[in-house]
Amino acid sequence: MKALPVVAAVAAAFSISAFAGECPADKRVADGKGQAMVTHGAKGVTDVVRASTDLAKEPVALEGRLFRLRELNIEPGGIVPWHSHNERPAMIYIVTGEVVEYASSCAVPIVHKAGDVAAEKNGTSHWWQNHGSVPSKLISVDVFPVADKMHEKMM
Repeated sequence: MKALPVVAAVAAAFSISAFAGECPADKRVADGKGQAMVTHGAKGVTDVVRASTDLAKEPVALEGRLFRLRELNIEPGGIVPWHSHNERPAMIYIVTGEVVEYASSCAVPIVHKAGDVAAEKNGTSHWWQNHGSVPSKLISVDVFPVADKMHEKMM
């Protein structure tokens, strides 16, 4: 039973980090009323799919969707271009560095630091930039629509 306090401590640590780097409650706005869409392309970003599972072949039997794990490395000044999560929920874990998110549903930029988790779900459209002087590493897990092959390479 000594493991129980350790499990509780780990769960508490993850629950705290899950809320870090979110839009402040008083700055949340209707989708489209927050940060404006900026149409620059990807810059200084490497995006590598480390693993994926075809969910149609799993017990959930979700046709046309992949469960993916990706590693994104964003160089200083690098940009992950504007994209939407209306069809693709995701969780982003910031491993190292710091990135700034410009979301359509937040009136202010959101700073994400190492250890933060950003939930990306329906109603989330945004872009990210590394304003720091060191590279940032992110791990992304998403439920990706297979039919969206062009978007797969970029996001």
